[in-house]
Amino acid sequence: MNRTMADFGGVRILVLGDVMLDRYIMGEVRRISPEAPVPVLRIKERYEVPGGAGNVGSNLARLGCEAILLGVVGEDAQGESLRGLCVHNGMRAVLVVDKRRPTITKTRIVAGDQQLLRLDDEQPDVLSDSVLTQLLESVEKNLAGCGAVVLSDYGKGIFQTPGFCQSVISLALKQGAPVFVDPKGKQWERYRNATCITPNANELAEVAEASVEGEARLAGEAEKVRQGCGADWLLVTRGGKGMCLVGGRDAPLVIPTIAREVYDVSGAGDTVIAVLAACVAGGSSFQEAARIANTAAGIVVGKLGTQPITAAELQYGLLMEKSGVNGVRYAGKSGTLESARMQAQAWRSNGEKIVFTNGCFDLLHPGHIHVLEEAKALGERLIVGLNSDASVKRLKGPRRPILAENDRVMLLKALACVDLVVIFEEDTPLRLIETLRPDILVKGSDYLPEQVVGREVVESYGGVVALVSLIDGYSTTRIAEKLAS
Repeated sequence: MNRTMADFGGVRILVLGDVMLDRYIMGEVRRISPEAPVPVLRIKERYEVPGGAGNVGSNLARLGCEAILLGVVGEDAQGESLRGLCVHNGMRAVLVVDKRRPTITKTRIVAGDQQLLRLDDEQPDVLSDSVLTQLLESVEKNLAGCGAVVLSDYGKGIFQTPGFCQSVISLALKQGAPVFVDPKGKQWERYRNATCITPNANELAEVAEASVEGEARLAGEAEKVRQGCGADWLLVTRGGKGMCLVGGRDAPLVIPTIAREVYDVSGAGDTVIAVLAACVAGGSSFQEAARIANTAAGIVVGKLGTQPITAAELQYGLLMEKSGVNGVRYAGKSGTLESARMQAQAWRSNGEKIVFTNGCFDLLHPGHIHVLEEAKALGERLIVGLNSDASVKRLKGPRRPILAENDRVMLLKALACVDLVVIFEEDTPLRLIETLRPDILVKGSDYLPEQVVGREVVESYGGVVALVSLIDGYSTTRIAEKLAS
């Protein structure tokens, strides 16, 4: 598989594991309760997503795979909600009902970007023989045509019965489907003969009963554990230190991470095993699949809460990594338009509303910042089209710009409200607008709607034009004249 491509169409993967309902209550804290020394959360948003094995399935579905999810829910409203969410997220959900226990539900209370509290509603007992029999029958019925099987063990009861996990692994291997395991606890004998196990460093240390500090020691202990449980491969995730893959005839592969802003590590392991399994099922080597999974992990930790990766996000991340560009902002001349298009597509695939504005932004001043902040408030992502030096000279005269384009890019990129800067050479940003297809096109209130370049293009596909207020008294020309005088 070409690392700049993330096409998983036609790849079918079965996921078996502990499914959960992840609930989020989002808001802001402005005061402490007079009743007790606790913060008072003013609720602004509530939402639910599939968690646990359900998040693995969501990642696979958003990548374009055919995801079949097998798990257990309770006979309750949470179970019905989870079933509906799985279908909505593009999975085929085969969920066995266990009347003896509730649907595992995790409720997170979040203020801004900070999680205040988590409430767990669960009864992680070992499952009854009848429920396990139904699960095993479901595996047999849905295994045909699967390119891989993922076992997502959160220690909630499915894999704790001796022999059950081995029965699933045996069925999968007989069908020629590699088995990927996200493990839990120290009893790895139940994962014997799995194709690949994906512990984090702490989980590996617990099983190895030894320190795994340092790359050489980690690789050595990983190899011992891999051989001990008969797995073909072991992929150890190391958080900010990247990953380590052992197995095969090659030396251990240490994959460094890419520096990114980390907002939330929830679900990162689910993304890793989903991408790894999808890549291998799609024909990649384990080494290549591990590198792509590492890129995917770097993307999802930049999201708040349990959010799956999309094919467009992964494709853009791989392209930026190949180009040697880290982070979400990108600016340049050659090749910028295609890179910007892919980034816009990645944001759009994640349900984010894209706002676009443009200008010379020569001598950045409070008037500029006001317009940019007003524009960002209209959506989730703000793209700024920036006139090149040659373009500014044609529009403003031979003495402009005062600041070169690279300096203007640097200033814009420093603003928290700006997500992407793209330089354009033409006198107008029309080609840029046609390519990026923003949801909202923004200009200052000194324009009339019919004067806005790109208005007809944006409105043709259902987008809108917004005119934002200006702050009187600020002008680059006036500032330049004042300095000259």
